[in-house]
Amino acid sequence: MAHALLSYAAYVPRHRLGRAQLAAALGSGGGKGSRAVASYDEDSTTMGVEAARAALTDGIKPPAIHFATTAPAYFDKTNATAIHAALDLGHEGFAVDLAGSVRGAVGALRGAAASGGLAVLSDLRTGRPGSADERDGGDAAAAFHFGEGEPIVAVLAETSTTAEFLDRWRTPGDFASGQWEERFGAEAYAPLIDDAVTRALAAAGVEQPDHVIVSSPHARAVAAATKRYAGRVPEEAPAIGYAGTADPGLRLAAVLDRVRPGETILLVVAADGCDATVLEARPAIERARAPKPVSQLVAGGRDLLYATYLTWRGLLDREPPRRPEPGRPAGPPSLRSESWKFAFVGSRCEACGQVHVPPRRVCVNCRAVDRMERAALSRQPGTVATFTVDRLAFSPSPPVIDAVVDFDGGGRYTLEVADASPDEVEIGTPVELAFRRLYTTGGVHNYFWKATVA
Repeated sequence: MAHALLSYAAYVPRHRLGRAQLAAALGSGGGKGSRAVASYDEDSTTMGVEAARAALTDGIKPPAIHFATTAPAYFDKTNATAIHAALDLGHEGFAVDLAGSVRGAVGALRGAAASGGLAVLSDLRTGRPGSADERDGGDAAAAFHFGEGEPIVAVLAETSTTAEFLDRWRTPGDFASGQWEERFGAEAYAPLIDDAVTRALAAAGVEQPDHVIVSSPHARAVAAATKRYAGRVPEEAPAIGYAGTADPGLRLAAVLDRVRPGETILLVVAADGCDATVLEARPAIERARAPKPVSQLVAGGRDLLYATYLTWRGLLDREPPRRPEPGRPAGPPSLRSESWKFAFVGSRCEACGQVHVPPRRVCVNCRAVDRMERAALSRQPGTVATFTVDRLAFSPSPPVIDAVVDFDGGGRYTLEVADASPDEVEIGTPVELAFRRLYTTGGVHNYFWKATVA
């Protein structure tokens, strides 16, 4: 039995790579607009955490997480467990990856609907310099929470087609995908899309949906299907580039931001076949829209140099900072401090109310021993008490800004400030927390929290 969709949210990283820069650097390609780029300290896991945090109100604990991506931070290890830990869900519940293909997005959505859990769709899109994937790709994430309650949309019909044909592929170890001649893919997808969409609309009893979303790694197939199955309301894809596994989720979130109760949505995902879903918006959508609409996330960008993008993606081997690299994070201490490291949980003294960050057994104020309760601070805003700009610390994107943050309600800690330049930070600047990757050493990612300017 399928559960109700209760909430949703999207995440778009702050940096933008202008396509005109590609033409200036490579003498070809380019075009108008820009693509979204994940920062050097972001990956599919961290972006998934940010989307999931926005989709869940504090205290909600979904019983399962279904995480879909084509760019997992780890192989041979479940990445959804880091999302589970960052959401402070304890040790109960199920967490699983659907990694390797764009179609995993549909699998995550259907799995979460069946289990009453959370579908997290997140991707980084990387191509060879000068390629269409580099120019037209984009990084983003989206999350959808299913459970018991009043649905924001109802599923009227779901259909699928499947075919084995070599249109797009990437072997393990390759950073970029190969693609067959474009016309071949368009011809292969066309009958699969027609079949799935025709059956879905017939099963739903809908002649022409109000909104139509077509998502596929094959741009020509998207253009043809969009023209053939036009909705009553004109749609514009979020102007960040094709976001892979996250693309159908991001575009669905953009429609949910503005859909009216009673309107229908046709969601088409064409990847190794086609999955078509017909949805109808319900009155609850008016009360459960995402805290930040996709239009706002897309608009809040900052320009990025092409050389910096290549460096962050590991495609340009630049001279590293002349400082020792950090040591590899060890597994045992990470496990012992799981709540602190992944969920940013401190402690509050039951005797005097003093908040300790990180958690302590002995109160620094009243010296009470073992009289502590959990103090979850990942959603707590704060302000910069003081800060320093370090131009010598090891970082792929110097300088490093370290700020002492006073949290609303108590607690103080020193955090690195992400996605900001020194002139954007001053004493009193309001900040929020963001889950990031501090560094990677020896193939191990050191996940923790950073401050971002609110």
